[in-house]
Amino acid sequence: MRYQEVEAAIQQLIDAAGEDDLHAFGLATITRLTTADLVDEADEDDLDEDAQAALATALETVATADASELRALLDRIDEGTLADGDMDSGLLIVLTALEHWTTYLEEHRRGELYELAIRSLEEVDYRVSAALDDFLAEPEMAAEYARIRQLLTA
Repeated sequence: MRYQEVEAAIQQLIDAAGEDDLHAFGLATITRLTTADLVDEADEDDLDEDAQAALATALETVATADASELRALLDRIDEGTLADGDMDSGLLIVLTALEHWTTYLEEHRRGELYELAIRSLEEVDYRVSAALDDFLAEPEMAAEYARIRQLLTA
């Protein structure tokens, strides 16, 4: 499957999924991404101390925090971001995923979960570097795509 075909298939799955499946998918995906050790490479040049503390709290509470709690933590992280266009890739994936999950909790827009699914694929690509013309050729990428499909069609 080409990358564009994977994107289109995920969009169709998101569009067809029921609200309970969407929420379960989002929760499982944000939990996976925030426990994937993606921020291990980040250093003090990316976030100040308060932003690092807010990120740690967000990572610990993402499964139980409500939208307002997560938004407050994201605001602290944003205010304490020191990186000027050169943020650690893993940290960027996590922060973007947290933003999409928080916005989904606030507004219930399906597009946020589509973006979360793409961040999840990016996390796998970050580890295995999938080819765009055969995006699911790597076993890790095929497994992530299968995970997404299963959660959205439960």
